[in-house]
Amino acid sequence: MVYLEYRILTNRPGLLGDITSLIGLLNINICQVSGVSGNWRGFLLDGDEQKINALKTSLTQIDNIEITAIRTPGSLDRIAIKHGTRLSPVNTNPLTYSFVRDELGLLIDFLGEILKETGNIIIGIRGMPRVGKTEASIAGCVNANKRWVLVSSTIIRQNLRNSLAPEESSADCVLLIDGISTTSRGGKRHNALVKEILQWPVPKIIEHPDVFVRDGSFGEVNFDWVIELRRQVGEEINYQDITSSFSAFDIS
Repeated sequence: MVYLEYRILTNRPGLLGDITSLIGLLNINICQVSGVSGNWRGFLLDGDEQKINALKTSLTQIDNIEITAIRTPGSLDRIAIKHGTRLSPVNTNPLTYSFVRDELGLLIDFLGEILKETGNIIIGIRGMPRVGKTEASIAGCVNANKRWVLVSSTIIRQNLRNSLAPEESSADCVLLIDGISTTSRGGKRHNALVKEILQWPVPKIIEHPDVFVRDGSFGEVNFDWVIELRRQVGEEINYQDITSSFSAFDIS
């Protein structure tokens, strides 16, 4: 499978038809095609390497387009094809992506793709209370066909785990940690468990990562991804305006 993406320089009539005809003449199967963010087009193609190379050479001769990608599809490529949106990070250290509530479907697919990966993956989710962080995390786990385990949360009041069953630490699980609940209400046993969990080779999602790092005693935490979720574009995520009362976080 190959992901092909190009930018339209001159959107003349019949351009897409010419390109798909060329792909067909080379006996390459078009598995999926989508408009991607305005003047971009993306394809998932199935063909042998020789035919793909011939297509690449031919497309460079078309003045109306600029080839921007021809590669094995990654998670962001599949999302771009499905949703017609090219996701770009708002920060690169760590990789940070921003979403609003109207894009929950896109966010769930994005999380699902990340959670399909294996190893010690740590994802931080930032956002104000009741914006849908925990719900999106759980839906992302379901999307990735993985079991979600609440280590600490605000969906279930005072849910602070001090131990996990052996099957809850397998690679088929995703561990969900609420940074505010853990740092403000977690006792010694809970904090010891969280510190141990951070080293386990399983995916972890930490809500309120800023508070988790600032108020926790877990040492340096290297986030692989950070996700920001807002009700609308421009909403400020400001923890100074949030009461430290646990009841403020009953629903994420």
